[in-house]
Amino acid sequence: MPIPEVSKIWMDGEFVDWKEAKVHVLTHALHYGSGVFEGIRCYHTSKGPAVFRFTEHLERLYTSAKLYHMKLPFTLEELREATKELIRINELDACYIRPIAFRGYGEMGLNPLTSVVNVSIAVWPWGAYLGDDGIKNGIRCNFSSYQRISPNVLPPLAKCTGQYVNSILAKVESLKAGYDEAIMLDYRGMVSEGPGENIFAVKDGSISTPPEHASILRGITRDSVMEIAGDLGYTVSERDLTRGSLLTADEVFFTGTAAEITPIREIDGIEIGKPGPVTKAIQDVFFKTIKGEEPAYEKWLDYV
Repeated sequence: MPIPEVSKIWMDGEFVDWKEAKVHVLTHALHYGSGVFEGIRCYHTSKGPAVFRFTEHLERLYTSAKLYHMKLPFTLEELREATKELIRINELDACYIRPIAFRGYGEMGLNPLTSVVNVSIAVWPWGAYLGDDGIKNGIRCNFSSYQRISPNVLPPLAKCTGQYVNSILAKVESLKAGYDEAIMLDYRGMVSEGPGENIFAVKDGSISTPPEHASILRGITRDSVMEIAGDLGYTVSERDLTRGSLLTADEVFFTGTAAEITPIREIDGIEIGKPGPVTKAIQDVFFKTIKGEEPAYEKWLDYV
């Protein structure tokens, strides 16, 4: 679906008209994928728009920039305030937020260290990435033939624009095979994550998720789910998962800013089943939290 247009986009300290938010065709990031970004959500609450775990997302943006030797020309607080003002200007009570820092126009070649770094922030209305029905009833997935990038190829802990070609190939392969989403394995053949989601498995009431060394991105929603699950009394562990451990799990679900908490009901034609009680319990707390209805996790909401 086309991105819904709003009024303004923030670019390097200025609010510009949506249709005028342009870059030069010789922008370094366009040629080499040399940009870092974040995906953040702002939710409607009774107290007004609230950004979910805003500081943690921006801190990860700076971590990604550091891993790619990029010095951002704005402070975290400047980006935080610019985003809030952008939401106000566009009169949105809920939206997706996309900050991006990229090497811009002026240099070409594989030595990027003297390139200018540009920063932009866009916001727009965006619903459930894998569909409302997917959140309620679960989605169908397959194991991708494309391996998740390994730490010795590119840093999986960074959200770099160029790295996501790996995810795009996995996503398209799954869609063409008739599935909703892919599950990617790491360089050892262990479960890593989805193209843009972390993954969890539930077995006998215990919850497991792949560890950092499985080439995952340390997801903010993943971290939130682990805390919620622990508070609900579930045992949560970070451990290596095999294909078989997913296929024989009682419940499997994705987490992510875009996907939120999306159950997986089938993998490679093998039925996992409808969303189970553990997934539903975590979903219930999570969706109350983002609506501002769960006082225990009020700390995660940054009101606009």
